[in-house]
Amino acid sequence: MQRKKELLIEKGFFFIALISLFSLAGIMYFLFAEGAPIFKHVSVSEFIFGLHWYPTEDPPVFGILPLIVGSVTVMLLSGLIAIPLGIMTAAYLSEISSEKIRSVVKPFIELLAALPSVVIGFVGMVVVAPFLQDVFGAPSGLNLFNASLLLAFMAIPTICSITEDALQSVPRSLKEASLALGATRWETLYKITFPGAFSGTATAVMLGMSRAIGETMVVLMVAGGAAIVPATIFDPVRPMPASIVAEMAEAPFRSDHYFALFATGIVLFVFTFFFNYVAFKVSEKYKLKAQSSA
Repeated sequence: MQRKKELLIEKGFFFIALISLFSLAGIMYFLFAEGAPIFKHVSVSEFIFGLHWYPTEDPPVFGILPLIVGSVTVMLLSGLIAIPLGIMTAAYLSEISSEKIRSVVKPFIELLAALPSVVIGFVGMVVVAPFLQDVFGAPSGLNLFNASLLLAFMAIPTICSITEDALQSVPRSLKEASLALGATRWETLYKITFPGAFSGTATAVMLGMSRAIGETMVVLMVAGGAAIVPATIFDPVRPMPASIVAEMAEAPFRSDHYFALFATGIVLFVFTFFFNYVAFKVSEKYKLKAQSSA
């Protein structure tokens, strides 16, 4: 009887895994089926490397390079802000802070991940945008830097939480052995703890950046909405998710504009898939190294 129950549970989990797999396959099929027809009128190279996005012109022009550059620059700039802050906060909570401080700070950090993106977007429009204009003299407060700041704010909880868990998983015996051999707490942190937690830290960074490049509402509200290649961090941009959301309701069903937006979604899917794949490979590589060294 016990064996039958275990077999039933095993089959149930397998069925749930198949549902997830088929759901992903269905989404990919729908995305590619709706996006591929645009390439009957525009070549792949013109679509990806074109500098102009004028879907309502006659004839329309579909070049998404400014959208790609907008997404990549917003992601990179937000990463420059979020990665150091997230990792250093995780190191403080894991290795330095007292248990009392950790029990207060960590729940607040995790609650930040639950904030609705539209609320963060309102903060960017009402607080950050005027600040950038007053302090930096930006021509518009809705720009690349504003979007990057808010996306960094959204990515920090993901990076911090996963990194902190990875640091906690490093065997305590390794840290104690390092301290017993005369290493300082700082030397132990960057020579023992961080290398031992590199797999989890790399995964945290990749997942945080995946969220940054795929975020929609914040970049729609504060990035400025201009489909141009930015020259400075205070120029307005239009990342791919913002362009899809802003224009999908206006695109006639199964028109070239409609197909072009789905093709943009394909490019965005490839970007997010790449980041998650890299996170998986890095995690597996350093997990195997840790197991072999142990």
